[in-house]
Amino acid sequence: TTSFSAGMAAPAGHTRLAYFEDMWALRAPATVLSLHQEEGGRRAVVLDATVFHPQGGGQPADTGVIVSASGGARFLVEDVRVKDGVVFHYGRFEDAAAGDGCGAEFTKGQSVTLEVDAERRKLNSRLHSAGHLLDSCMTNLGLHLEPGKGYHFPDGPSVEYKGVVPADQLQDKKIQLEKEANELILKGSKVLVSVFPYEEAAKLCGGALPSYISQDSTPRIVKFGDYPGCPCGGTHVADIADIGNLKLT
Repeated sequence: TTSFSAGMAAPAGHTRLAYFEDMWALRAPATVLSLHQEEGGRRAVVLDATVFHPQGGGQPADTGVIVSASGGARFLVEDVRVKDGVVFHYGRFEDAAAGDGCGAEFTKGQSVTLEVDAERRKLNSRLHSAGHLLDSCMTNLGLHLEPGKGYHFPDGPSVEYKGVVPADQLQDKKIQLEKEANELILKGSKVLVSVFPYEEAAKLCGGALPSYISQDSTPRIVKFGDYPGCPCGGTHVADIADIGNLKLT
């Protein structure tokens, strides 16, 4: 995961991830850097900055629309991916049936406005935050399992853990975890998401960061209430209470 400090320009050739700076901004200006024609007729738009979250870290991509500042062209964002620090917004230009701007496209250097689908972002954020909350519940119940891959998609969100729970205790532990999670959700607590200098980030994460985080970087950390934080590039709720509820299956 590439991290950029808040208010800091992205490295040359990279897209500035504006949602790193303000995760709750769903509308923002940007400048078109390039347009691409993909196989199958799919188009891609590259911008200098984006508030769209690209698919990654177990979280699906945001969707929405990119509109030219003049209002002449609308690009429907259906998927967002990042490659070598460059974010590609995939989709199609809206082909209006009538009126000015029919068939209009963007040009390099053009000013545009980005609008993220708020309901999809809210759902993705709730699912991602629920996965992190589950980690805290594991600790609270003394289950010292190592978190693995997270899948924060609506069609079956899950978190993998490395370790062993005796088969005769598994069902009881699931019930306890669900109860603990929903008690924390009911109680609520602020969620901190920000970029920090390496040493400060390490302190927020219990004194150490994973080895894959470079000591020269400024990691983005998510922290739930008083629990230790962890590096994360995804979007999250503002308060644990916003998760709503958690059901284990």
